[in-house]
Parts: sequence; structure tokens; C-alpha cells
Amino acid sequence: MDFHAWFLICGFAVFLLSSLFHLFTIIRRANTDDLTAAKGSIPVGIAYSMTLAMSPLKKETAYLHLPTYTAGILYHLGSFLALAWLIPLFFEIPIPSLIHIISSGWLFISGVCGVGILIKRFFNSKLRMLSTPDDYFSNFLVTGFLIISAVTLLNQEFLPILFIYSGILFLYMPVGKLRHIIYFFIARFYLGLFYGKRGVWPPPKRQRS
Repeated sequence: MDFHAWFLICGFAVFLLSSLFHLFTIIRRANTDDLTAAKGSIPVGIAYSMTLAMSPLKKETAYLHLPTYTAGILYHLGSFLALAWLIPLFFEIPIPSLIHIISSGWLFISGVCGVGILIKRFFNSKLRMLSTPDDYFSNFLVTGFLIISAVTLLNQEFLPILFIYSGILFLYMPVGKLRHIIYFFIARFYLGLFYGKRGVWPPPKRQRS
């Protein structure tokens, strides 16, 4: 096995072990002792938390910033797609070339969205005031990952570069803001559990008078 493949494995192993550590720490420290009587469905609440609760009409003031919200959705979906592609690329699983082309196009669009978000963060005074160097670097790192993945899907001569870059990305995830990939899902789970049990999520339908 080549060096770039081993580097990717080592980077992913560090990320996986760190993720499990954070996950078990959260579960161990979580205070979920809610003695109130259940008024709703926990599974339904969790499903709502992971889906419709994040729509622009339900998520804080996202409806006021629809272009940025849409770019963020495309950016994150592209990130997950690029991560998923590492599996068939690493194990040399044959995938039809049309799927390569379509995925590459999606990743390029996601990369452009990442650039747009980065530019807005830099030029918007309010966002710039709230931003840290990690915000800029994390965006730059993930956007580069999307672009390199898109190029590699069209020309696999770039595969060693993608694997090295992916290994660096995995190594950085546990120490930078990218570790929210761990906290996001567990946070949405506990939100759904809490509000689902109390019958708050999904919001009860209003009865017509």
C-alpha cells in the first residue's frame, strides 16, 4: 500500500478515535433525567429535529438570509458527498463514469458555495467581528477538499493528492471548529428527545375555530 493511502488511514483513525471519545464524553455527561410525563413521541421528535426543524422557516432567522442558507446546505451536502466518495476511491470500487461526472459537478458547485460563504464572512463587518482564524481556515480547508475531490473524480491521477489532503482534513477535524460534525448530530438528537417527549416538536397543528 502506498504512502498516501497509509496517511489517509492514519488520519481517519485519529479522527475516528477522537470522535468516539467526544461522543462517549457527551453521553456520559448528558443530563437526560426528565421526570415529566411524556406528551409526545420521542422518535417523531428526533426525526423532526433532524429534518423539518432545520428548514429556513423554522430555523431562527434563516428565512432572512435564503441565499446564504441555500449555499450552506449545498456546501454541507457536498462535503458529505466528498467524504462518501473516499470509500469507493480507496477500495477501487467501480462506479459508472456518468456518476463520476455528476458528482464532480455537484462538488464544484459546493466548492463555489464555500468560496461565496468565505467571501461574505470576510467582507461582512458583523460576521468578520464574530469570526476567528479557525473559521476562515476551516472553510478554506473544506472548500479545497471539495475542489480536489471534484478534480479527482474526473482524473484519478490526482488520487494521491486527494488522499494526503483528506488525511490532513481528518487530522484537523478533532481540534478545529470542524469537530461540530460530531456535536451537530448528537445535539440534534438530544433536542429531538427533549422536545419530542414534551410534545413541542413537531409543533401541534392549530385547530380551526
